[in-house]
Amino acid sequence: IAHGARVSLMVGFCAAMIGLLIGATVGALAGYFGGAVADALVRLTELFQTIPALLLVIVILAIGNPSVPLIVFSIGVASWPMIARLTRSQFMTLRDADFVMAARGLGYGTPRIILFEIFPNALPTIVVATSVLVANGILVEAGLSFLNLGDPNQVSWGSLIGSGRTMLRSE
Repeated sequence: IAHGARVSLMVGFCAAMIGLLIGATVGALAGYFGGAVADALVRLTELFQTIPALLLVIVILAIGNPSVPLIVFSIGVASWPMIARLTRSQFMTLRDADFVMAARGLGYGTPRIILFEIFPNALPTIVVATSVLVANGILVEAGLSFLNLGDPNQVSWGSLIGSGRTMLRSE
């Protein structure tokens, strides 16, 4: 069980980081700029939200060869919309705050305002949501391994449960 935890936890954390990177970038840009940029990015986010995450992961794994890096990538790509929506709402709230106006008044550029003024203030909420991404990543990986869609060369919690499936029916 401890050896299987290594892969499951690594997949959960790495997939969450990919989802965090994509989601925070999309959400920050949509929340800060607004207008046509926000409309396009919100539509992209909604498109990814309408696709069931597990189905998207299975399709990506069916196209490629199931391996741990591909599983991490596919779970990360499927999990970013929640972070994007949360980041967008935080940025929309904070972009009109006094400290952002002061930063603009001091002549700070847009990247500096986004990365060093608004993002640190939005970070606590995003970190809490990222912990949910880690848990979801572990569950998706375990489900894939249980269904024999995971990396056949790695032991994980899902593959351990799947291999013990035959013992459930024996007495």
